[in-house]
Amino acid sequence: MATTKHSNTPSGDRRVRRTRAALARALIQLVEERDLSRISVSDVAERAGVSRTAFYDHYRNVHELAEAACTAMIDDLIQSLPTPDTDVKTLAPEATKSLQAFFTSLAEHAGLYRSLLGPQGSAHVADHIRRRSTATIHDRLRRAAAGGDLPQYAGSPRDIPHDVPAAFTAGALLGVANDWLQRGCPRSPAEMAALTWPLFSALYRLDTGTHT
Repeated sequence: MATTKHSNTPSGDRRVRRTRAALARALIQLVEERDLSRISVSDVAERAGVSRTAFYDHYRNVHELAEAACTAMIDDLIQSLPTPDTDVKTLAPEATKSLQAFFTSLAEHAGLYRSLLGPQGSAHVADHIRRRSTATIHDRLRRAAAGGDLPQYAGSPRDIPHDVPAAFTAGALLGVANDWLQRGCPRSPAEMAALTWPLFSALYRLDTGTHT
């Protein structure tokens, strides 16, 4: 898994944020025009209006930029999913709303995600998303099973125990999203959320006693 390269400038510096935002925007624009594999550092730097040196101050390669451009948003959306509740009826509207936001964001940047998750995409980016999704879902399920008394999991996604429900849920999320993207997003985000939530709710049950 690639790790974003940091410059000597503090990450909170406005110039750092502006440069990274410009690079991310440039990449998103470029993947709407050509495959990710055909985009070079020079292409991104030129589109963003920065030098190649400035690019390398922040990222090692285009794949690392692609990872940074997509995973933060996906992580935020997964984190926004509500903690499982025994009352599925009260949980469903909130969960469906979160899932709709997830699919809406995918649709807004369909070119990037289609390139990253498609057959010619980046295996290490997809694996990064899968592992982080699995870790997040694992944490939420185990905390919900304990009544919310457990601390938030702070380890590496690679270090979590083998958690079949969490891995299955993360894999299902990526599989459904990828199939939808590759087909050109034939259903609306609202339809996708309504179809997806019942499948997730089957796993978000606390009576299994498997998450401790």
